[in-house]
Amino acid sequence: MIQATLLRRGHIIRLGDDLFRVVDYQHLTPGKGRGHMQTKLKNLRSGAIIDHRFRSDDSIDRAVLDKKQMEYLYSEGGDHYFMDMESYDQIHLTSELLGDSMQYLTPNSTIGVEFHDGNPVGIELPPKVDLKVVETEPGMPSATVSNVQKPARTETGLVVPVPHFIAEGETIRIDTADGKYIERVRD
Repeated sequence: MIQATLLRRGHIIRLGDDLFRVVDYQHLTPGKGRGHMQTKLKNLRSGAIIDHRFRSDDSIDRAVLDKKQMEYLYSEGGDHYFMDMESYDQIHLTSELLGDSMQYLTPNSTIGVEFHDGNPVGIELPPKVDLKVVETEPGMPSATVSNVQKPARTETGLVVPVPHFIAEGETIRIDTADGKYIERVRD
């Protein structure tokens, strides 16, 4: 059990008889009354997204998950294939189950796959990933002092605002929690 104010994006909770992944959350404290957590939850069985409000002092049943390190192999259509690095067994997860998480994965990367009662329910992204920039506008020499940003497309298709000095072919580090640029990675 965890307190409602500790909910974060990606957590899997039990609500009734179903499992839900926290897609988005917001801690609201109105002028009058008590604070609450407004959440968007995705049902892992049906894929439906619901809005749910928890009081700040509510206790929530966080699902107990088994995690196994697996290698992301490839994608085909809406299926994404992962291999257990110990037994070499392969599983596939659908795009509906993984959502935007696939924009942070490159083939042959090692990732934690979450299981509940022996069934895969999602992946646990690392806090940061390094991705190569494949398309961006040229830098602006006049933007040396200001905090000017430009869009950059990475090798996985993720578009991230980056500083003007980032060029095509460079590798950048991205925060997977909010999808923001952290720094340029030097070889």
